[in-house]
Amino acid sequence: MQNKLRIIGGEWRSRQIDFYDAPGLRPTPARVRETLFNWLQYDIPGSCCLDLYAGSGALGFEAASRGAKSVVQVENNPEACRALKETAVKLSATQVKIVQSDVFRYLSGDAELFDIVFLDPPFAMNLATQTCQWLEDKGWLSQHAKIYVEAGSKMKFLNGLPDNWQLLKSKTAGEVSYHLFEKSND
Repeated sequence: MQNKLRIIGGEWRSRQIDFYDAPGLRPTPARVRETLFNWLQYDIPGSCCLDLYAGSGALGFEAASRGAKSVVQVENNPEACRALKETAVKLSATQVKIVQSDVFRYLSGDAELFDIVFLDPPFAMNLATQTCQWLEDKGWLSQHAKIYVEAGSKMKFLNGLPDNWQLLKSKTAGEVSYHLFEKSND
């Protein structure tokens, strides 16, 4: 089954994208995306972005639409990856690369530096803290990288995050809490 959402800003504003309806996949709501991209409006143009647990691709395609130089979307589900690739072709999104992989397998590979990371793991699996630690420990973040983390509003993932991450913004919308961190100087 296919679902649809709209890109809310940038070059592809109002373009509709289809995504695969995988169990546990919840695209970031438009209201939350609008807030997030207002927070990041000066950081996105020319940035290298990593979209982990990409799912619908809403965050990665939104970043590309708003001028990100490159976006890597990592998603484990083959059908979701197929839909991401179809969307990239439909939008002529040559700056978007889709990688079908488990996130931890991907982060075990050769690190690239990313300026912005979108992290929206399945809430039930409680992977946010571990993924944040791997991003830091394995060298995936550029100096002053911004890290967006989405989690269930009742989850207490903030304990155990890297010590050199500073919380910049935090909000809750219904069952979702979302946070923007910045990696500070080591």
